[in-house]
Amino acid sequence: MAFNFNEAIDRRHSDSSKWTKFAEDVLPMWVADTDFRTPACVTDALTQRIAHGVFGYGGAPAGLADAFIAWCERHYGWQVKAEWLVFLPGIVSALNLSVRAFSDADAGTLAPTPIYPPFRKAAKAAGRSQISVPLRPQQGRDVLDLQAIDDQMTGREQLLMLCNPHNPGGTVYRRDELEAQLTFARRHDLVVCSDEIHCDLLLEPGCKHIPFATLSEDAAQRSITLMSPSKTFNIAGLGASVAVIPNPELRQRFNAVRDGIVPSADVLAIVAAQAAWQDGDAWLRAQLDYLRANRDRLYEAVNGLRGLQMNSPEATYLAWVDASGLEVDNPTTFFRRAGLGFSPGEDFGDAQHVRINFGCTAATLEEAIARLTRAVTRQGLNTARMQPSSLRLNIS
Repeated sequence: MAFNFNEAIDRRHSDSSKWTKFAEDVLPMWVADTDFRTPACVTDALTQRIAHGVFGYGGAPAGLADAFIAWCERHYGWQVKAEWLVFLPGIVSALNLSVRAFSDADAGTLAPTPIYPPFRKAAKAAGRSQISVPLRPQQGRDVLDLQAIDDQMTGREQLLMLCNPHNPGGTVYRRDELEAQLTFARRHDLVVCSDEIHCDLLLEPGCKHIPFATLSEDAAQRSITLMSPSKTFNIAGLGASVAVIPNPELRQRFNAVRDGIVPSADVLAIVAAQAAWQDGDAWLRAQLDYLRANRDRLYEAVNGLRGLQMNSPEATYLAWVDASGLEVDNPTTFFRRAGLGFSPGEDFGDAQHVRINFGCTAATLEEAIARLTRAVTRQGLNTARMQPSSLRLNIS
């Protein structure tokens, strides 16, 4: 079956927050939603549900849990039980609930830096302190350095927040790296909230996503895993996510904080999620091939320009670009003036970076690269630089 990821869909005049944020002369390549048409298995299921014509209060049918359980078994060899599942309208709400459920008012949390902004906002909104765990470069990857913050631990920390694959940067953690995170959590008696929303979007051959909860029974009992079809199938606007909580005490605490505040997924989101998990494999494989080509094209272009540097993300459709070599006060503003709407690195914890969403058509990406090249050239930097194809590491 052929899928057309080159299709140019006009989102500028729709309800798209991605495409309405900037003026029309700015290419939006910021928020993590792709420009690809949602797979037909999802739209067909939605069409059938809409034809029913009644949208009263709904509940998560057994089919949704069954579809997710089968997906986890098929893709990750993870045998999930239906009673572990809590369906939600989004991962961000789950991050906020986790902070409130698994840390006391006078306790602390830990989160990587740089990191997806809601990790930091969730702690701040709940009035919890947060220790930033740095990521360190290691053979073309950014990995968590938990040893660096040992002397900052006070004994009052209760929650370790992880992101795998990591956003931004696209690191896929290996088993030994995850086991080191588990050892740290065990030593400090921490609950672990693992955001794994990008786990289906693996681009690097040989990389395998390992859910944190599958490391051991101890890992399962001290963790909450967050997953969703939203990034995978471009259905974030429908709002369907799941928290996997094997420990009944943690699950009760989570639901107690959620009760009356955060609803379950709505009826159309449930239909979309179930269809995606049941029938979306072929579409996902084709999308990964397309994203991999986009990643490689952007990697070569960025690393071919003086003043810019990026690692090749092992997963996600989000590039984390170091623009410190440009020697501009604000890289985000600099690029926006060039017609490029990137995510500000400052929001993630590093103002000299930008995050670029390459989940777009190849034509859009080429236009973005052209604007990027012109901007750097106008900055007075020589674009002649060793092409990264000879430097790129093939890490499995």
